[in-house]
This record gives sequence, C-alpha cells and structure tokens, in this order.
Amino acid sequence: MNSRAAQLKAFDRLLTIMDELREQCPWDKKQTMETLRHLTIEETYELGDAILDNDLEEVKKELGDVLLHIVFYSKIGSETNDFDIADVCNSICDKLISRHPHIYSDVKVENEEDVKRNWENLKLKEGKKSVLEGVPNSLPALVKANRIQEKVAGVGFDWEAPNQVWEKVEEELSELKEEVENGNKDAIESEYGDVLFSMVNYARFLGINPENALERTNKKFSKRFQYLEKKAKALNKPLKEMTLAEMDVFWEEAKRLPK
Repeated sequence: MNSRAAQLKAFDRLLTIMDELREQCPWDKKQTMETLRHLTIEETYELGDAILDNDLEEVKKELGDVLLHIVFYSKIGSETNDFDIADVCNSICDKLISRHPHIYSDVKVENEEDVKRNWENLKLKEGKKSVLEGVPNSLPALVKANRIQEKVAGVGFDWEAPNQVWEKVEEELSELKEEVENGNKDAIESEYGDVLFSMVNYARFLGINPENALERTNKKFSKRFQYLEKKAKALNKPLKEMTLAEMDVFWEEAKRLPK
C-alpha cells in the first residue's frame, strides 16, 4: 500500500484540484452547502450499496466521491472564514482523543461495551442534554430506531439477555394481532411500529444490523423477481396474464440461483 508520504501527497493533490475547480469551473463555483447536501446523501447511499455488494473497487470509487464532498464543504467554509479542512481534521482528532481516554489517558476498559458506555457518558459531560441528541432527525426510521437503541444501551438502559427481547417481540405481535382484529387503523399502525422497534432491538442482540439485513432481502427479492420477469418475457406472456402457480414455478427456480 501507499506510504504516509504518498497518502499526504494524494490528499494535497485533491485539495489543489478543489481550489482550481472552485475558481475556474462554472458549476463548481455555483455550489453551496445547501445545493451539495442532497448529492452528499446520494453518494453516501451509493457507498452503502457498494459495501453490501462487497464490491471493493466500487467502494474505493464511492469513498472518493464522499471525500470530495468533505473537501468541497471545507473549501466553502474557508471562503467565509468559518473553517477549513485543517479545522475539520483537527476537530475530529480532538474528539477522538477526548472520547478514547482508555488509549490517550489512564482510564481502564475491559471490553467494547465499556468503551461505548464511556463514549456516551463523555458526551453528556461535554454538555449534551440527552444521549439521543446525536441521532439525526432525518435518518430513515429503521436506521434511527437502531441508533436510538444503541445510544440508550450505551448508558445502561437495556435488556439483559436476548430471550427477554424475544419475549417483548412476541408481546408486541400479540398486541398487534389484537388491534388488527379490532380494526382500528391508528392503533394498528402504532402497534406495528412497536413490533418493528422490538425487532430492531432483537437484531442488535443477535449482533446483526437490521438495515443491512433488510437491504439484503430487498436485493434478493429484486433478483428473483427480475428472473421471473425475464422468464415471462421469454414466453411472450405478460406477468399480469400468468397465474400465481405459473409464476411460482419460476420463483422457485430463482431461489435456486447462485447468490
């Protein structure tokens, strides 16, 4: 891999290119933090897709896109004398040192859970009024549920064992079934949300990421359905004209395809 000197040289090259683009390119000159925001979100999702696909070449490219956005925001910040890339780097360095007293001070930890608890307690000491302040409001609901549960677990508000969480899942499923039988849409939605929230919590106890798990299923379903569409097209028969039994034959074939 590249030496530290080569890494710094490459980063300097990116900063120089950013300076040139901001000065000379009509599109780059027009951009603001607000106009870049939705593009940054898009790039982050593309990085997430590449990671789930285990496409390391694509991961490298998408990391470059995300890094470009970080440099872009820093360049805009420097133009208003608010901050530059050095401030951004020093800020995260200071935070990492402060949040890792077991590395940079004399605090002792036994395991990962101790580290997480220290992290959340340090944030409160820094002036945070709630451990939940670090959960962005704009996160997708499934991701947000997972982060909320991680945050509160970090300060000890948690179940002790997976079986307790599963019992909660079963309890929420029972309450959902009851509301479905009652036919109250608002209550059904509320109980359905409770089921999802408890399932997200159970995933955490199983050591899996619920967002990744659901996205894997999305990809698996899409691949199988596209196989079904391909087979229907080969028969010159629209899907809407096929019976469920006919479609199920191809669906079962799709399930046997290599993953």
